[in-house]
Amino acid sequence: MVKKTKNILYYEAIGRRREAVARVRLYITGKDKTASVGGIKLKQGDIMVNDKPIQSVFPALFEKTQYLRPFKITLTEERFAVSIHVRGGGKKGQLGAIIHGLARAIEKTDKDALRPLLKKEGMLTRDPRTRERRKVGTGGKARRVKQSPKR
Repeated sequence: MVKKTKNILYYEAIGRRREAVARVRLYITGKDKTASVGGIKLKQGDIMVNDKPIQSVFPALFEKTQYLRPFKITLTEERFAVSIHVRGGGKKGQLGAIIHGLARAIEKTDKDALRPLLKKEGMLTRDPRTRERRKVGTGGKARRVKQSPKR
């Protein structure tokens, strides 16, 4: 779904993981052009998460390798300016949602060429594992069972 705002095209996708939901927008910018998102100017290769640079939100090296994986697989590392809004869940769930959203948005740019690459790596598939609900009569937890009296 390509949308147009102030003559700037972007590709938008939603990524999910556990309770986290990420809305990812890939802005198409030229070499010298910038995209203005919420008063913040983004140039090619910039990734912003909730109006902060992604390096400040996910500073660890393994996190960086994870969120750059969809770009590396499709060879589109410095092609877009990226704006991400993520909410819910914890840090790992949010990172998973961001990766899922990035893969879905990148896929929209060139479906025929990029979909097989991302699908092979399993990045387009939503991880269905979520928190199990708590059950009545278990003493607080989902799987815990109260001990029955011996006599």
